[in-house]
Amino acid sequence: MSEQQFNNGNDIENDDTLLLERTKPKLKKPPMFKVIILNDDYTPMEFVVHILEAIFGHNRDNATRIMLNVHKAGKGVCGIYSRDIAETKVTQVNSYSRESKHPLLCDMEEV
Repeated sequence: MSEQQFNNGNDIENDDTLLLERTKPKLKKPPMFKVIILNDDYTPMEFVVHILEAIFGHNRDNATRIMLNVHKAGKGVCGIYSRDIAETKVTQVNSYSRESKHPLLCDMEEV
């Protein structure tokens, strides 16, 4: 019999036991997207404020601030969401705008 068998596997140098370390899977956060309203020369400002309140849940002051930013800068961020929610918001805004006979457009960009 070998020496390793006599010491019941306590000899670390000759021990072939494999130790496994438990690891947690590294989860990556999903990419986030900015939902953006684009300015046009025809959609009334009040309609943009209404969209920001109704679809994005902004209060009147925030909705007005975002609308003025859209008016002055050409576009404004309505919110930041996961891809599915951002796509849904963009579709809601674009559909509601068309139904209301306004050319207002909404788009999304990865953060």
